[in-house]
Amino acid sequence: MQAIEIKPGIYWVGAIDWSLRNFHGYTTSRGSSYNAYLIIDEKITLIDTVKAPFRDELISRISSVIPPEKIDYIVSNHVEPDHSGCLDFLIHHCCPNATIVTSTPQGLKGLTSRYGDLPYKTVKTGDSFSIGKRTLQFVATPMLHWPDSMVTYCPEEKILFSNDAFGQHLASNQRFDDENDLHTVMEEAKKYYANILMLYGKQAQSALAALSKLDIEIIAVGHGVMWRSHILDIIAAYEKWSEGELEDSAVVVFDTMWESTRKIADAIADAFTEKGIRVHFHDLRVAPFSDVITDILTSKYLAVGSPTLNNQMLPPVAGFLCYLKGFVPKGRKAFAFGSYGWGGQSIAQVDAELKAAGCDIILDPIRIANIPTEKDLADIREKIKNL
Repeated sequence: MQAIEIKPGIYWVGAIDWSLRNFHGYTTSRGSSYNAYLIIDEKITLIDTVKAPFRDELISRISSVIPPEKIDYIVSNHVEPDHSGCLDFLIHHCCPNATIVTSTPQGLKGLTSRYGDLPYKTVKTGDSFSIGKRTLQFVATPMLHWPDSMVTYCPEEKILFSNDAFGQHLASNQRFDDENDLHTVMEEAKKYYANILMLYGKQAQSALAALSKLDIEIIAVGHGVMWRSHILDIIAAYEKWSEGELEDSAVVVFDTMWESTRKIADAIADAFTEKGIRVHFHDLRVAPFSDVITDILTSKYLAVGSPTLNNQMLPPVAGFLCYLKGFVPKGRKAFAFGSYGWGGQSIAQVDAELKAAGCDIILDPIRIANIPTEKDLADIREKIKNL
């Protein structure tokens, strides 16, 4: 497996995970990549590693450029094992003289707890060192998306090694944004932000402010494809997403047993459409949670529905609401709906979970016994029209 030169003397040496379909609960329908970068200079430097099962790809690509034992520094921008998973192996089997560069104190703490006492060098925001004709500068980006996260900038090459910032779960044998369909790349970047970084909007804004001072020609991400032609587009998107800017659109998400709750969902969607509001319609029998969250990222309205089963919500709705709460989607105008046979406890439970998630409740829960009548559906449409 060959390294790919992205600038003279700088190579992509990562791995492509074509088969990945789930990343800790996040559905990755287009696979992913684990990106690592090799800089050939007086001090040969590896930026990040790959997930442990892909170490042979990493070593093969490094070896197509230089013998791995010549590596002097391994920069670990993030402790999570999809990026750091080969550190222990590299130090003990491939790069015996290498020093691992990590953030202080969280990077050092995290790597030590995972891999033990290795040769570490700690850095913080504002630190830099020369590797020859190039310099590496470091900026801490805590909670983007772990406490240890940082980025590495090479001013001579104008490359930002951004790790999890600006990435996508997207497998491609073309390494740059302009070599891929831009709509697909931006779609996956939005999904990535929604499901990994939405909770950390304030931290993302702080990172954007710090990075705005840098002259960047390439953003070398930790997952997906690098940015070189659409850097301003992805930065503008991050500014919008991190500020919580919402569009006049609605997400209708539900599960159903005998299609009564589905009929209510249809009526809600129709009413929003009649108001000129775009609708994202998700049936949890087939819709992955991560796709729903991607639409919620920029939508003003959220309607969640469930019938009652054993005095509870249907399990997919309960699971979705648990997933949703982790992102604290404040500012969404939400309400609960559902049908029931006799107890109808689920609708109040959905309402309570939406409140707990930080949503603004704009309608009393819509509860319909058994099968909704045409009058019931007309009343629902009227309520939505009058919002």
